[in-house]
Amino acid sequence: MSTRVYVPSTLGRLRAIVTADGIGPAPFVGHAVTPAVRAELADLGEEDWEYAASTAAAQSSLAMLHEDDPARRVVIAVDVPSARPAGTEDPTVVEVDDVVPFRLVGAVLADAADAEGHVAAAREARTTGAADAERLAERCLDHELGWWAAQEIGDLLAGTGLT
Repeated sequence: MSTRVYVPSTLGRLRAIVTADGIGPAPFVGHAVTPAVRAELADLGEEDWEYAASTAAAQSSLAMLHEDDPARRVVIAVDVPSARPAGTEDPTVVEVDDVVPFRLVGAVLADAADAEGHVAAAREARTTGAADAERLAERCLDHELGWWAAQEIGDLLAGTGLT
């Protein structure tokens, strides 16, 4: 049995992962449905738990964005043999102890171009330590991430000029 892990990323890191043919170095942090998520959101179901984990990963990707990165949140959905809860305040955070080959990537979730304004504002606020950084990060949640199958990642990168 495998665990679906949502790995926060950027478009530049995604390109590097494709080139390296895997996600690493290990250990690395991702987000997943953990026993703590199931307990905390007991009145919800599997689909909602997965959405919570992927959304947490999307928000984590904001912290990875540098000024020269396209202002889009990116999440890599990967199925790994095992992941362990990281014991942080966020119950979705897990650590993956092994490099993950690219063939285990199931999909990529990423913002469309129309989210760039909100994502850029959140990135800038985080970088400068602005008092409204959390509010601006939450505005990014107004944008649903698009879904690209593993075989469409080249199209995603090409559409952003990162081929």
